[in-house]
Amino acid sequence: MKKWMVLGVALLAGCTTGKQPIEQKSSGFAGMGEGSAATQRARTFTDLAAAYYERAQYKIALDELRKAITADSHYGPAYNVYGLIYMDLAEDKMAEENFRRAIELNPNDSNARTGFGWFLCTRNQYDAGLAQFTEALSNPLYAQPEKAMTYAGLCAEKKGDLLLAESSLVKALKLQPDNPNTLLKLANLTFRQGRLMDARRLLDRHDELAPQSAESLWLGVRLERKLGDRAQEAAYGLQLRKRFPDSNEARLLLAGKYE
Repeated sequence: MKKWMVLGVALLAGCTTGKQPIEQKSSGFAGMGEGSAATQRARTFTDLAAAYYERAQYKIALDELRKAITADSHYGPAYNVYGLIYMDLAEDKMAEENFRRAIELNPNDSNARTGFGWFLCTRNQYDAGLAQFTEALSNPLYAQPEKAMTYAGLCAEKKGDLLLAESSLVKALKLQPDNPNTLLKLANLTFRQGRLMDARRLLDRHDELAPQSAESLWLGVRLERKLGDRAQEAAYGLQLRKRFPDSNEARLLLAGKYE
């Protein structure tokens, strides 16, 4: 999920009145200008920060973001990455402030709204999160609407609205039929709904497109257990224990907690 969250993060630059970067501690940096060269430097540093964020190298990512804000304190996508990092670090106040700053700089930044929406959903603010996804999707220039649709589906599932969850995930797949992330999320949802053959079909398609993960193998274990295929269940379980022995899914398997 993390890799998908940062895709396209530097597509949109914001421009509004200047503020200092919102950080845990004041950096003391001031913007160095608003010209295209400054914005390009900010974009470069933000792209680097996003790459380090993807690899969970948060300290280096934060260093790159400070450089981005120094180059152009009006560059909204930098604040979005700040928000993503602080979300991962469970610094909720800092995460929310930075997401809001990114959106303040550019209300049409659908990437920032998608990031903020997912943050809100993971903090059980489902309706507020769904509203952000709606705003993201209202932008006709959004390059990745399937991303917001997928996260909206996951948010709706967390809320318990399975109909909205399925509708959102299906729409995302129509836009990007071979997205393995969305296929796996829809497979999990259809399994939860008891539609086992649909779940198997979606899981098989996922496995054709992407390497198996702890999440996909664990779904395979539970799915084949429900379908009564003990050999396939054992095969999934063996791969899960062998390849992801320290995962939460492996721990659930060893504890026999299938539900």
